[in-house]
Parts: sequence; structure tokens; C-alpha cells
Amino acid sequence: MEFLVVGIKIFIFISIINVWFIRFNKPTVWRGGKASSMREEFKTYNLSETVMYVIGGLKVLSASVLLISIWFRSLTIYAAVLMAVLMAGAIGMHLRVHDPLKKSFPAFSFLVLSLVLILNYLGML
Repeated sequence: MEFLVVGIKIFIFISIINVWFIRFNKPTVWRGGKASSMREEFKTYNLSETVMYVIGGLKVLSASVLLISIWFRSLTIYAAVLMAVLMAGAIGMHLRVHDPLKKSFPAFSFLVLSLVLILNYLGML
């Protein structure tokens, strides 16, 4: 199970870095509404650029702490809970603008992975 947990942490970290640094100004099939960049996506949600950077910063922070938690396990719970909350919010934004459910798939996947990390940390998995 520990290999799976480490793999999840690495996967989340790489994915979040990809979304917020590499694909920030690129279109993807997962973007809200008809947005072709992160800025347009947050405009679709009627959220400011400041909120976009706060959310992005929190996601990158959470993903980075998840990576660090490979060596410092006690950090897992804080980063995983924050990531779960942020992903639940992302799902809510997609629902708010009436996106097809498939656009929520990445956020839903990261929510589930975060819950796996939380349950594992608590000894429930």
C-alpha cells in the first residue's frame, strides 16, 4: 500500500505542476465553459484573477507538501485535506456553469485520490 500512496503523491504533484505551469495558457478538454486558458476559465466561473492566483498557489502548495510528505508523513493529512477541499470546489465550479460531467473528471479523480491519502493516513485503508 505504501508504494501506492507514494505513487499517488507523485502523480498529484506532477499533474498540478503541469496544469498550473505548463498548460496554464493552453486549451484542454477539461477547461470550464469554452475557456482556452486558465484566465478564461476563471472568468467563466466569474472569479477574479486574484482568486485564480490564490487557488493556484494553494493547489501548488498542497501538491508540493504532498510530495514532501513522502519523507515527512505527518504533513500528509494537511495537504490531502486542502487538496480535497480545493477539488470539491473545482467540481462545484463546473456544476455552477453547467459543464458536462466529463469536464469534472480530473477534479473528481484528484478528490478521490486525496480521500485515499486521508483514509490511509488515518489507518482506515
